[in-house]
This record gives sequence, structure tokens and C-alpha cells, in this order.
Amino acid sequence: MLLLDAAVSGTPVSHEVELSLWDLCLKGGPLMIVLAVLSLISIYIFIERAIVINRANREDATFMKRIRDYIHEGEIESAFNLCKKNGSPYSRLIAKGISRIGRPVNDILAAVENTGNIEIANLSKGLPWLATTAAGAPMLGFLGTVIGMVQAFYAIAAEGNSANIATFSSGIYTALVTTVAGLVVGVIALFGYNYLVARINSVMNMLESKSMEFMDLLNEPAN
Repeated sequence: MLLLDAAVSGTPVSHEVELSLWDLCLKGGPLMIVLAVLSLISIYIFIERAIVINRANREDATFMKRIRDYIHEGEIESAFNLCKKNGSPYSRLIAKGISRIGRPVNDILAAVENTGNIEIANLSKGLPWLATTAAGAPMLGFLGTVIGMVQAFYAIAAEGNSANIATFSSGIYTALVTTVAGLVVGVIALFGYNYLVARINSVMNMLESKSMEFMDLLNEPAN
């Protein structure tokens, strides 16, 4: 009845237009595929690296005490086997130091530090991709914005005086949707990158602590 009254009185009837997220993504054009691929790869790298780094950050509270006891008792082979059994980055670092026992202290320290650098480099795999995505995704979004605006103004010029909002709406969709998508992907990659860097720094501090503790126990007198 209300619609009939509106039609009789000449009052315009509003029609609610629903636009799903999928339809909105399709409006963004081909660049949305690139951004989607970047986001999927970044999410995979983040999850995979987070699992690896969290495992590396686990610490056995009794490990160094057992290493100290083995070394003071002269059971070098048992200490080395304990490191292999532990399988953590700091255990591989200590194992390298144990394998150099008998050489000058500076040689042992250099071997331990080199092993620590290798462990940190292994944990950092994939992080350059996250950093690149964090910087590049917004730029791709802005590129989509420029392309969309060019399409919009080209459509206006082609239509001339008959141009209306429908003429360049698709270009505006491309401009706005790609910008939003690029910023979303970039922000997610940036937060993921910073989180992983913070976790790696925590592992690095633990490796430095373990290496100094190992060097100190080499200079301790046996009981």
C-alpha cells in the first residue's frame, strides 16, 4: 500500500542494492588477483615461520646444567650427544663449541658465533617476502587507483555530454577497491613481519646468553 501511494504521489522509491564481498573484489579488476596471491603467500610464510620460531624459542631449563656436568666430568661425547638429541638452535650452537674443545678460546668463540649467525639466518627465511609485501601491496593498490581513475575519465570523455554516474562507476570501483585491498594486505604483512622480527630477536638474545654461559663454563675449574 505504501509503495502504491508513493507511486501515485510521484515520490521516488528507493531500492536497496546489496553488494557481496566477492562482487566487490571483482570490481577491483585484475590487480585484485595479484593482491590475493600476495596475501595468501604472506599468510603461509607467517604461519610457517611463527611455528618454527616458537619452537626455536623453547628452552630446556636443565640443558646447560647437564652440559656443565658432562664437560667437568670429561664426558665430551655425552655432552655432544645431548646437544644432538635436544635439536634446538642453541643446542647446535653449543655442539659446535664442544666440537672445538681443545683449541684456543678465540677459535671456539668464533665457531659458536658463526653458528649463531647461521641459525638466525635460517630463522629469518621468508621475512624479506613479508617486508616486500608490506611495502609493495599498498603501491599496487595505488596503481589500481590510478588505472581506475584513468578508466573513469576516459569513459567520461568518450561519452561526452551524455556521461552520467554509471559511465565511470566501474573505474571508481577499481580505484577504491584496489586501494583498500592493497592497504589491508600491506598492513597485515607489516604486522606479521614486525611480530616475527621481535620473536627472532628473542631467540637471538637466548643464543647470546647460551654462548656466553658456555664460554664461562669452559673457564670454570672442575670440581
